[in-house]
Amino acid sequence: MEEHEHLTVGRVAELAAVSVRTLHHYDEIGLVQPSTRTSAGYRAYSTGDVERLREVLAFRRLGFGLREIADLVDDPATDAVARLHRLRGLLVEQRDRSAAMVTAIDRELEERAMGIRTTPENQLKVFGAQLYEAIGSAYPATRRTEPRIAARIWEALGDARTVLNVGAGTGSYEPPNREVTAVEPSAVMRAQRPAGAAPCVAASAERLPFADQSFDAAMAVSTVHHWPDPIAGLREMRRVARRVVVFTYDASATGWLQRFWLTRDYLPEFADLLAGWPSLADMTRAIGGRAEPVLIPWDCADGFFEAHWRRPEAYLDEPVRRAVSVWTRVGPEAEQRAVGMLGADLASGRWAERNRDLLALDAAELGLRLLVA
Repeated sequence: MEEHEHLTVGRVAELAAVSVRTLHHYDEIGLVQPSTRTSAGYRAYSTGDVERLREVLAFRRLGFGLREIADLVDDPATDAVARLHRLRGLLVEQRDRSAAMVTAIDRELEERAMGIRTTPENQLKVFGAQLYEAIGSAYPATRRTEPRIAARIWEALGDARTVLNVGAGTGSYEPPNREVTAVEPSAVMRAQRPAGAAPCVAASAERLPFADQSFDAAMAVSTVHHWPDPIAGLREMRRVARRVVVFTYDASATGWLQRFWLTRDYLPEFADLLAGWPSLADMTRAIGGRAEPVLIPWDCADGFFEAHWRRPEAYLDEPVRRAVSVWTRVGPEAEQRAVGMLGADLASGRWAERNRDLLALDAAELGLRLLVA
């Protein structure tokens, strides 16, 4: 390594905006140790040392403890790229929580301007650690099991008797007449599971608390895009089950964003949410399976983002949007602009003129996929 690539402790502290004392502490506990020296004999950080420090500082600023961080950066099952994906997922989640807080505060400001006072319960939810879970409170009204999609998922489960539902939410799509165990990290979603629903474990997809091959099958429906590390979660599903079925979308499909009028004409910001999203090939490799297209019926009962492709007026309804995380993630400014433009185009007939071909379709191909292994 060339001399100019060595960074002294002082220079690293300056660049990373941390104290020299912090770096010395990381050195003392063996978390990040300068592994080389300058020509003058001073201890210095190599390129590899800086990469490790960058990961440590990122995890630290996300709230992880030093012992947890040591386990993460020393995990033999991951490499630098995998850890970067994990960091990115966690940072996106943090960004989404912040966006949700902004949305909630904007809503309260509007209510106060009209003389409406927010209840104490909702005030606490706004600033609670699980703010992003507030989106889930709208799920029961609009996010229901679509029987035609459910039939595809249940058929793909084959003869599995024990099924793990990862990112189970309120229990939609859980197959009847099978022994189901649910996994859901959100307390709000767990609380909304109906009486008699399958037992639910509080855990994340990336760290399933089950032994290898514990289940005949593992399923995940419309949830992978919420996981901080999708590939790690899919590999975990493969580890704990002999069969894996995942309902998700192919963000890499050619022309996908252009095929859906909502992202093409009104919400281009959606493309930014896909940055870093794993390709369909990466996801199928993670479970060792194949991908099958799933058409969306025009009267789809499950109100996910693309569900109302032939019923555009539904996107003008606040309850419909609140049950879809996309609207919170793009932010209130983009949401208000998109809804305003759509409303105007519906009123003028411009939307119908642009999308007249859709009105004759009973089902549409909008990038939804069933991954089966």
